Amino acid sequence: MFNRMREDIQSTKASDPASRSSIEIIFCYPGIWAIWFHLLNHWLWNKNLKFLARFLSTLSRFLTGIEIHPGAQFGRRVFIDHGMGVVIGETAIVGDDVLLYQGAVLGGTSLEKKKRHPTVENDVVVGAGAKVLGNVTIGAHSKIGAGSIVLKDVPPHSTCIGVPGRVVRCEKMSSPLNLEHSKLPDPVKASLKRLLKRQDELEEEIQILKKFHNLDNPDFEYNNCKEFENDMIFEK
Repeated sequence: MFNRMREDIQSTKASDPASRSSIEIIFCYPGIWAIWFHLLNHWLWNKNLKFLARFLSTLSRFLTGIEIHPGAQFGRRVFIDHGMGVVIGETAIVGDDVLLYQGAVLGGTSLEKKKRHPTVENDVVVGAGAKVLGNVTIGAHSKIGAGSIVLKDVPPHSTCIGVPGRVVRCEKMSSPLNLEHSKLPDPVKASLKRLLKRQDELEEEIQILKKFHNLDNPDFEYNNCKEFENDMIFEK
């Protein structure tokens, strides 16, 4: 138990540059309190003391602002940073070295009593306000961008952003804790750039055609109109 707590403190130091000491982490980090509460609650849940587990998890939510169902399974060195509003459902599975930011949700999409919450594999970063819903799997070493809503599986070593979530990058990353959300790819911006580029190409082609057919000559339009009028008179 104490080894596990020591691991969590070291993980917090590595994940949060604002942390200054172990004492500060123990007394001032609700995210780590929520993890430690959950270790006890999950043990009680597995011992079939479900009411007590739920009662203590509700107390933990009151103290930390983080709601973790006692049935959820957690790996080691999970860190919840600025955890207010984090919700983790009953059948969620969270791997080792996972980083969750405020407002992140691992939620369910079914009323059936089965696996209905996400599985988050090792070394995953879930950005602020991101929602991962349903029995989906977030592959190891992946990043979920802030505010994303993920409804499908995400392959390992991927970056997923948007509503609904789209995988915009799939490559091996040297460090899963690259937290520069401002540098994540923007698929909408990329699509607009492609459209504008194609528009410029089409306008250039139109200018070439007009020049080739002498359409820029003002007499051309006048002569065409006169020919059209003559054709109409002839038809009458």
